[in-house]
Amino acid sequence: MNRIGVMICEDHGLFREGLRAILREQPDIEVVGEARNGREAVENVKRLRPDVVLMDIEMPELSGLEATRRITGSRPSSKVLMLTLYDDEEIVAQCLDAGAAGYVLKDGAASELLLAIRAVQQGERYMSPRALSHIVEHGAKGKARTRYDLLTDREREVLKLLAEGLTSKEIASRLELSVKTVDVHKYNVMRKLDIHDRAGLVKYAIRRKLIRMPSLADDDR
Repeated sequence: MNRIGVMICEDHGLFREGLRAILREQPDIEVVGEARNGREAVENVKRLRPDVVLMDIEMPELSGLEATRRITGSRPSSKVLMLTLYDDEEIVAQCLDAGAAGYVLKDGAASELLLAIRAVQQGERYMSPRALSHIVEHGAKGKARTRYDLLTDREREVLKLLAEGLTSKEIASRLELSVKTVDVHKYNVMRKLDIHDRAGLVKYAIRRKLIRMPSLADDDR
């Protein structure tokens, strides 16, 4: 039986140890190497030629994202599986655009990780269900698209103003639109983002850094 050669790229020793323990129990998987930073990951992939690379996003010296881009560019037969805590839509999209074959969350079950390793080794793409919910589609040029990418420029303006606390009437005045037109944009924003209340829009806008949370210093001025 041909075993799947896996390389672990993770800067936290305890987490690497935990991954080794999980993979060691699998008869069809063999840990062929490790890397503690992104630069070492790129170098070790060239030398060890693993089938699957488990890659953390936050790596010292060279980010996991840049390491993934270099690995998939120089050795596409080594499939990179991102292993991270982040399910943010932009990060997921960036990883896919860098060439990652899969995306698994660290707080998921060990069974999901094993399923993902076997899937990407077979040439399939694997996405954690939670991360997948943030990715809408792939564009014509192969770029991963997020829900925010689906908004028009006007809808993004309306989103930002709604998140800043303006009413539909105030937004209409600011953008020189009718209130009815603003309400249509508001409806489209909520539908495309799958967010259905103002509080959710505010949280989304803060997460995307469209607006910032007021600080104590702001209150004192």
